[in-house]
Amino acid sequence: MEWTTCAARLAEEVAHPVSRWREALATTPRHLFVPRWWKADEGRWWLQDGPQDPEAWMAAAYSNRTLVTRVGEVHADQAKEEQADGLPTSSSTLPSLVVQMYRHAMMADDSDILVTAGTGYGTALACARLGSEHVTSVDVDPYLVAAAADRLHDIGHHPQTAVCDITGPLPGTFDRIIATVSTRGVPAPWLRALRPGGRLVTTLAGTWLIVTADKQEDGSAIGRVEADRASFMTTRQGADYPPNTGPAFKEVSHLEGEEVSMGRFPVLNVPESYDVWSMLELTVPGIQHYFSHDADRGRKAWMIHPDGSWARAEGVWKEFPTVHQGGPRRLYDDLERIRLRLNMEGALPLTHARVEISPEGVCTISRGAWRAEIE
Repeated sequence: MEWTTCAARLAEEVAHPVSRWREALATTPRHLFVPRWWKADEGRWWLQDGPQDPEAWMAAAYSNRTLVTRVGEVHADQAKEEQADGLPTSSSTLPSLVVQMYRHAMMADDSDILVTAGTGYGTALACARLGSEHVTSVDVDPYLVAAAADRLHDIGHHPQTAVCDITGPLPGTFDRIIATVSTRGVPAPWLRALRPGGRLVTTLAGTWLIVTADKQEDGSAIGRVEADRASFMTTRQGADYPPNTGPAFKEVSHLEGEEVSMGRFPVLNVPESYDVWSMLELTVPGIQHYFSHDADRGRKAWMIHPDGSWARAEGVWKEFPTVHQGGPRRLYDDLERIRLRLNMEGALPLTHARVEISPEGVCTISRGAWRAEIE
């Protein structure tokens, strides 16, 4: 099957017929940016080689899904083994989400934008829409930047590219900054790199929150949490994510708690509950979550924090669980306060919350009497 037929079908799935992104999707050969990728199966990553199976390559490349291209320090392009272990560290984001982030940027035809490189596919869409002269693409990984630049050049796009940590100084000034990686807050260098009236679009690490904000005359930015959701890999400064500094899962998974109680709600897989997970991350950042269930509807959930706090909830389906907690903070109590608020009010104060970002990068999210501050 010709790639153009596949791309046209993807464009039809992702973009409205009058969308200005429709043509970019239909004319961008995504498969050239993802010749090899990693597929998760039974707790491991398995290498997929597109040219060895062209039919599967076209099906994967022109599906509306994310394709992981780097695990730990191993890029699929450079992999010598068929298996890998570790966390995903780079990917080709599902096309609909790339376009969604670009739409939030509200870019004009002559907007100068900064985007995150990854495989280069999102950069290619931006070049097709705006022209290469308006696009700058950056990544912390030199290989990713070089590979993306080569593939962009092969299809006639020549944006500015740079190797840099997106949380640090940026290579120029821009009308729009669109990050398809997540950050803990909003880096102060973004505000310095944004031109007056410029807009930033990002997601907050450990949440499903999309934040948009427009630069003000005093150097701050004001915006909101958008109604739709997204989650991206967190920014990294090195070749891989640093090792976890808190207790290992195996060390606390079966401990008897310093405090044992009965939970008020059935066991929840927190990362699957978008608003609860996001609210908890804003309240107690850095919690790792683990979840399991069995054929008899038994459910277990663990929470582990770098400060040594941990919690485990065990229960069956709709029953109230037994909760074990240890360490300096009672993590499960924090979770249950959020769930109680959700039950009492019917929603959490996140969607359309006001976002204020100081010139120093302090991000304050508020709605009504509720507020959270992120350094």
